[in-house]
Amino acid sequence: MHLPQHTIPLDGLTLRAFNAQEDLPEFFRVIEESLEHLRPWMPWVAGHSLAATTAFLTSRAECWASGDEFTYAIVWDGNIVGSCSLIRRSETPENGREIGYWLHPAATGRGVVTRGARALVEQAFRMPGIDYVEVVHDPANHASGAVPARLGFTEHLRRPAERHAPADTGEEQVWRLTHRQAKSLTSEGTC
Repeated sequence: MHLPQHTIPLDGLTLRAFNAQEDLPEFFRVIEESLEHLRPWMPWVAGHSLAATTAFLTSRAECWASGDEFTYAIVWDGNIVGSCSLIRRSETPENGREIGYWLHPAATGRGVVTRGARALVEQAFRMPGIDYVEVVHDPANHASGAVPARLGFTEHLRRPAERHAPADTGEEQVWRLTHRQAKSLTSEGTC
C-alpha cells in the first residue's frame, strides 16, 4: 500500500506527521488557545485535557501504520497552528477517504487549511484504489464548508446526524471530490 508522505512541504507551510513526545507541549498549548474557537464544532473539546492530548498523539503512529488515519501537524512559519487528517471511517467504503481539519484562530482566513486540504487530496489519490475524498461538516459551519467549495468538491448529500458539539444542527453536509474531478481540476490549475 502506498502511504501518504510523512512530511509535505508547501512553500511556507508544512504538513508533518506528529512526534508524540516532541510535539506535546506546543500542540497542547495550541489547543488550549483555540478552545473557544473550536468548542462550537468539535465535540472532542469537551473532553480536552493533557491526558487526552497525550493519548491522541501517542496513538498517531499506530493509526498511521494501520492506514486508518494519517494525521498531520499544520506548521506555519515554524509553529504548529492546527491539525489535519486523511481518515478511513468505518462507515466509508474502502475506496473513499475523509479529510478533517482545524486551526488556531490566529491562522484562519489565510488559506492555510485550503492548502493543507489540497495536499491531502493529492496524497489520497496517490493511494491505490481511492476513488473519492470527502469533507463532512455541520452545514452551519460556513468556514469549514468554504474549504471544499474552493477546492472543487461538490455537495454530495446532507444527512441527519447526532448533535455532539454545542453548535451542531443535527445535520451533516458531505462534500465529495472524485479522482476524475480532481484530474480535471488539476489540468485546469484549480487543485
